Amino acid sequence: MKVGKLLAVFFSVVLLFTVTSNNASAAIFTGHSSTIVDWFGTPDDDTAIPVYEYLLLNVLDIDKKGMNFKGYGRFATDAQDLVDVDSQLYYAFLEKSGLFDDKLDFKLGRQFLVTTAGASVMDGLDLVLKNIGPYTFRLFGGGNATYYEDYDLADDLIWGAEATGSFLDKSLTLGLSYIQTWNDSDLTKELIGIDFEYDRENLIDVYSELQLNYINNVVSYFLFGGKYYKSPKWNLRAEYLYSLPVFTSTSIYSVFAVDKYQEVMAEYTYNIAVGLRAFGIYTHEFYEEYSDANVFEAGIEKIRTKRFSGYLTGVYRDDDEGQNLWGFKTRVAWLFTKKLQAGVGANVDVLDRRIDVEDNIDETTSNLFWVYGTYFITDRINFQLKFERGSSDLWDEYYQGRARLNVSF
Repeated sequence: MKVGKLLAVFFSVVLLFTVTSNNASAAIFTGHSSTIVDWFGTPDDDTAIPVYEYLLLNVLDIDKKGMNFKGYGRFATDAQDLVDVDSQLYYAFLEKSGLFDDKLDFKLGRQFLVTTAGASVMDGLDLVLKNIGPYTFRLFGGGNATYYEDYDLADDLIWGAEATGSFLDKSLTLGLSYIQTWNDSDLTKELIGIDFEYDRENLIDVYSELQLNYINNVVSYFLFGGKYYKSPKWNLRAEYLYSLPVFTSTSIYSVFAVDKYQEVMAEYTYNIAVGLRAFGIYTHEFYEEYSDANVFEAGIEKIRTKRFSGYLTGVYRDDDEGQNLWGFKTRVAWLFTKKLQAGVGANVDVLDRRIDVEDNIDETTSNLFWVYGTYFITDRINFQLKFERGSSDLWDEYYQGRARLNVSF
């Protein structure tokens, strides 16, 4: 049975169990629905109109003992039949916490895994053994569902483990994680992760993550950073990042040399008033095939506390190959009434790359303008509209829009 059908059956069985159970009246149903209609031009000067229905469903306390079901997915089609859009099941799992005197938690089904060793979507079982002194242990395994097109539950496997410990009154956290992925009896990835964080409250937070590609015996990811936040008015954060792509051992790309990416970043934030902050960011980007770049960004941001929200940021990008850009980012929004909020925004001469693996979108824009609005029909229902115009040195101008109806229940 195909995995999509298998999980659809699983989803249905859980709901059927919930509805027909003697405890159904005790279960709490919550969720969110987003109906989205997009439109954009294609290279053939046609107009694609993808339609999506995103549905999030939580069924809480199914058995009156803390058993929960959580599911999230989308149904998709293109009204013009011009582009490929796929329906997806992002997660659908049963979970329960606090078994055996609050020692064991579990999740069963499709779920998103995140560890320092790596992240994936898995169809399987995730067990967490906790409250063992300062330690927590985790073991998980199942089908590696990250790649949907050719996914076969019998052949695409993932398993791993994680151990964490909290010390010094929980101010120090240490972690060790391990992940293997398999495809058709071939070991495709073997990754080891190490992380730590020392957070001395109201003073400093120091953290680091390291990922080792054990098959190739190279460091594939390293992050080291710290934040000084003694004063409630201002804070300072600095980070170093190193990243090297990880390909499966069966991929043709695994035999080619790949470029690493590095950056150092420093950020200063000053809280002017409630909901109002100023900030400055400096980033030095290291490239192997291209010249390094210095990026300076400074601006001010207002979180909506009454009617107005927005930000204004100046951006300067400098590199030796002539890709210098003086630009700015801005967005302003106004709550006209309790029912209506609208605004405009612009990114002018700012490099902004968006990659959507699922829909095969890879765009780099330097100019983007948009208008948008939200009408609050009720506290649980709202309707949104957004219209964009984009352009860059590589692509002519393009237009796209989105209409979204959100319903919470």
